[in-house]
Amino acid sequence: MSPVDYYDVLGVGRDASADDIKKAFRRKARETHPDVNDGHGAEEEFKRINEAYEVLSDPDKRQMYDRYGTADPRAAGPDMGDFFGVEDLFSVFFGGVQGGARRVRREGRDLGAQVMVTLEQAATGVVKGVTVTRPATCPTCGGTGSASGGAATACGVCGGSGQRRTQRRTFLGVMESAVPCETCQATGSVIEDPCDNCRGEGRVRSTDTVDVTIPAGVPDGYTIRIPGQGEAGLRGAAAGDLHVTVRILPHEFLHRERDDLHAMAGINIVQAAIGGTIIAPGLAGDVEVTFGGGIHTGDTVRVRERGMPRMGGGAGDLVVHLDVLAPKKLTKRQRELLEELGDSFGTGRGDQRTPFAKLKDWLGS
Repeated sequence: MSPVDYYDVLGVGRDASADDIKKAFRRKARETHPDVNDGHGAEEEFKRINEAYEVLSDPDKRQMYDRYGTADPRAAGPDMGDFFGVEDLFSVFFGGVQGGARRVRREGRDLGAQVMVTLEQAATGVVKGVTVTRPATCPTCGGTGSASGGAATACGVCGGSGQRRTQRRTFLGVMESAVPCETCQATGSVIEDPCDNCRGEGRVRSTDTVDVTIPAGVPDGYTIRIPGQGEAGLRGAAAGDLHVTVRILPHEFLHRERDDLHAMAGINIVQAAIGGTIIAPGLAGDVEVTFGGGIHTGDTVRVRERGMPRMGGGAGDLVVHLDVLAPKKLTKRQRELLEELGDSFGTGRGDQRTPFAKLKDWLGS
């Protein structure tokens, strides 16, 4: 079992829904992100939270983790897809009608990772380091797998095919099948003097930090492909790619919808009646927002091109949602003025008409 309980890391139960996992991750990530928390151990905790979410947010990885205690597919046993195909089942039972076992995969696999950024970093662009544990090129032999730097030679047992034929007598007759060659580990080639560090594979397990350039205006969930930064290939074969998914942390005051940013701002009853100018939060600092009179709670004001930068150029808008705030305490003079204003509108304490009568009078005026 994995030494880390991913459910415990996120603080959720094993029956947690995908939405519960996402909410827990965003809350925990915001608390421990190195940009907002410089406490001891916060960075390591942030990495654990990111790793837990990467597994539990993926249905396939979560299923494997629940079953085996790890998301590493090798924990379930050998990757038989590297050695056998559907045609090999025919080979076993029908004497090789459909062909034989395939060679082991030589090219490195693609890898996935996640990186967390703040909304401000997503707006300006940033370079982030992503920690990746993967099979990397062996530094001792340079990926050749040979201690002396010599090239691999064709396997003498399988003739370079990576497979060997076997025969077995059964009640149906002689059955022939193809199996991976044990001598060359199904690669079709052997190293006469294998490197002691990588045992002839040409790669070793390594944990490295890969710099990822995140463009300005990147949306949440955007994936950046970094060629050659996935798994190293076997004995110098082509490496896989690294696919980094960008996750944007929630902002304290701003909510993003595509390229627009949304913010809340409170105004008093005088501003609501006659209009005014207020200061609202923006990505690059405070933004002046001017509006006319007759505002009701929920009305919005749009400030052009003060939202999120677009990756292709330009910017979205800042949409300010206005909330009319009535004062809870009034001075004597303020109350007098409001009562006088109410009387002038016909809605003060001196106006004893019913609401229907007021409406009728207003329509007839």
